[in-house]
Amino acid sequence: MSYNFTITKTENPKNKPDPNTLKFGQNFTDHMFLMDYNPDKGWHDGRIVPYGPLSVSPAAAVFHYGQEMFEGMKAYRTPDRRVQLFRPYKNAERVNNSTERMCMPFMEPDLFVNSIKALVSIERDWIPEKEGTSLYIRPFMIATDPYLGVRPSDTYLFVIILSPVGPYYDTPGGALVPTKIFVEEGFVRAVTGGVGFAKVGGNYAASMKAQKLAAEHGCEQVLWLDAFEHSYVEEIGTSNAFFVINDEVITPPLGGTILPGVTRDSVILLLKKWGIKVSERKLRISDVADAAKNGSLQEVFASGTAAVISPVGALLYKNEKITIGDGNVGKLANRLYETLYGIQTGTIVDDMDWTVEV
Repeated sequence: MSYNFTITKTENPKNKPDPNTLKFGQNFTDHMFLMDYNPDKGWHDGRIVPYGPLSVSPAAAVFHYGQEMFEGMKAYRTPDRRVQLFRPYKNAERVNNSTERMCMPFMEPDLFVNSIKALVSIERDWIPEKEGTSLYIRPFMIATDPYLGVRPSDTYLFVIILSPVGPYYDTPGGALVPTKIFVEEGFVRAVTGGVGFAKVGGNYAASMKAQKLAAEHGCEQVLWLDAFEHSYVEEIGTSNAFFVINDEVITPPLGGTILPGVTRDSVILLLKKWGIKVSERKLRISDVADAAKNGSLQEVFASGTAAVISPVGALLYKNEKITIGDGNVGKLANRLYETLYGIQTGTIVDDMDWTVEV
């Protein structure tokens, strides 16, 4: 199906930032995508307009009741200067998982992907070419009914903004570096029956207290435990977690409290393709600590859009530092990063049919 979006070009184009000093989420392109929803018309009036403030009522439901969702993905420049997205239909699937939970309107996957392609195509000159850089894509949906009362909104605004970003790791060439993770035993991220599987702002707002505590202990991120027993590992910060014990890769199962990451799914599929044992099962933090002590804990890493693969060098658990392996980047984490990033940027042949050209 083809979609027609109106285009209004900016009269004041910005200077593009230096690709050597890009920070995550601090620079935004010249244009954004907007589209409205109401029960009579459905999604309508898709348009590309100059980037700028949104006009929304102070009484809009999004401000008072948090009815919103968002996504995160990237566009990459290949060596032959093509532009491609990585598994955008998986993001579209997750959009509708989130909107269904938040009582927000369904969006046809083709409409979602084509709106992204249209905006990225207009802004393709904003995609940096330096190794390790990309164009971050932030689609989001907000409830716009102006009322004070707890009920789902009837009207919504869908927005896409773009941001050129540098390597996740501030190291020469964006090389992987192991992180130190704080095991959080008090605060929780999500509970069964809640919104942990949806990509909604409330999950992130509720995580900030624990993240602040982790930073005070010299850690970069939080390892969340389950809400009931505070015993089973769940997510690492905003990423999915993987533990390699006795050559088995273990990741917590999707049970409603864990975000179904696109990179997580890609990691699992690659591991199966490579013949590496991977299990989606519950794992106690005490078993992780015991495995570290007896030498069977080989690697820990997180997966997500921002870093792709983030190796963990140490855990801080019950005020004790647990070193993972030799504390350096593990072989499997490195292999996964090089393969995924290679497919995303076109330096490795995509034999998984994951990329979509813009």
